[in-house]
Amino acid sequence: MNIETIQSVYFVGAGGIGMSALVRYFLSKGKVVAGYDRTPSELTQHLIEEGAQIHYEENIDLIPEACKDKATTLVVLTPAVPQEHAELTYFRDNGFEIQKRAQVLGTITRSSKGLCVAGTHGKTTTSTMTAHLFHQSHVGCTAFLGGISKNYGTNLLLSSTSPYTVIEADEFDRSFHWLSPYMSVITATDPDHLDIYGTEQAYLESFEHYTTLIQPGGALIIRKGISLQPKVKEGVKMYTYSRDEGDFHAENIRIGNGEIFIDFVGPDIRIDNIQLGVPVSINIENGVAAMALAHLNGVTPEEIKQGMASFRGVDRRFDFKIKNNRIVFLSDYAHHPSEIKQSVMSMRELYRDKKITAVFQPHLYTRTRDFYKDFADSLSLLDEVILVDIYPAREQPIPGVSSRLIYDNLRPGIEKSMCKKEEILDVLKAKHIEVLITLGAGDIDNYVPGICDLLSRRMVPSDN
Repeated sequence: MNIETIQSVYFVGAGGIGMSALVRYFLSKGKVVAGYDRTPSELTQHLIEEGAQIHYEENIDLIPEACKDKATTLVVLTPAVPQEHAELTYFRDNGFEIQKRAQVLGTITRSSKGLCVAGTHGKTTTSTMTAHLFHQSHVGCTAFLGGISKNYGTNLLLSSTSPYTVIEADEFDRSFHWLSPYMSVITATDPDHLDIYGTEQAYLESFEHYTTLIQPGGALIIRKGISLQPKVKEGVKMYTYSRDEGDFHAENIRIGNGEIFIDFVGPDIRIDNIQLGVPVSINIENGVAAMALAHLNGVTPEEIKQGMASFRGVDRRFDFKIKNNRIVFLSDYAHHPSEIKQSVMSMRELYRDKKITAVFQPHLYTRTRDFYKDFADSLSLLDEVILVDIYPAREQPIPGVSSRLIYDNLRPGIEKSMCKKEEILDVLKAKHIEVLITLGAGDIDNYVPGICDLLSRRMVPSDN
């Protein structure tokens, strides 16, 4: 099906962060856009206000008539929706063209130069940072992001003139195999999604296959030291990067007073005194990768410097909600042991003498089953841990798998407790908070406004 000639697009699972970028893309093209999602959210409300027709009941009678003509309708599916979903079954039984989100992305980007960021973690921040560097420069870009950019308030950027498309390349369900990158960053290959892949070896093989998809004339920028043997085509350049070493790296790192300055160094470039707009230490490495992509594609040193300083981050990625001398509170999407370790270490670097407390909501029964000891090790770097129940997402419960597995493996002596998510505010009322982080990819973020209100009220009496 030719994307230019279709008249309507129906999304089975419209409210996911990746799917919603496509919803916005097709709305920008003047298509009729509709879809189903399981629950209302702030994001689905925004999509409705922008023109999408979205409902929350699994009911084929709610599919708009404009989306019931298989000759002119494309159906886009998220892998999170069960195969027996009633609306998906209707489209399948009636011979509609059904594509995964990544297939559609692959089609859209095949006619452009795809700048793809893949990896177990870091890809959302790195791709959003890359998109900002390009968008605010003379080069420009279109971008499909896996998070809401705080600079632009959206996960979709559009350019009618730039040849570049920035894409977050998702390894879940091998989705990134549909892409044809011009250049790609790979940030990490720590095993994840073992419910899909089965083994770490299969996970790594999936990334190896992904490296074969990079187009001749392009480049792979791979984090130095990760477990991966790339298999790039002839004519694809390879570079390494990291915080401290590799073809692209940072030097003269200065962290203090809530600010970070670095010098960016590459094979043929050096940019001194770059200020990070979001001053957490993991963004040094994310920034090196984003700046490498920008430099290799014509963004000027001055534009890179301006873009890094003006980058405001991504919702739920080191997302500071309160930041003053008395209390720091941030929301972070970290949901893999390696991400949590990076998050905590970054906070330790910024707040060396403060007590750091985290509320963690594990994401998926399978991930908890596979990595509960690693989760416990990472969380044990904190001073205090409050665990809530597992967020199931697409999964059914697994007997014997609960947050208790993590709780029981936390280091001796750490302050720890468990509660239901509905009890978070009551639990926090009794706590002494200096630095607080909410961690997880589930619906823990729904409680952030209430936590902000609680902590803000706590500050008022002694400030008056």
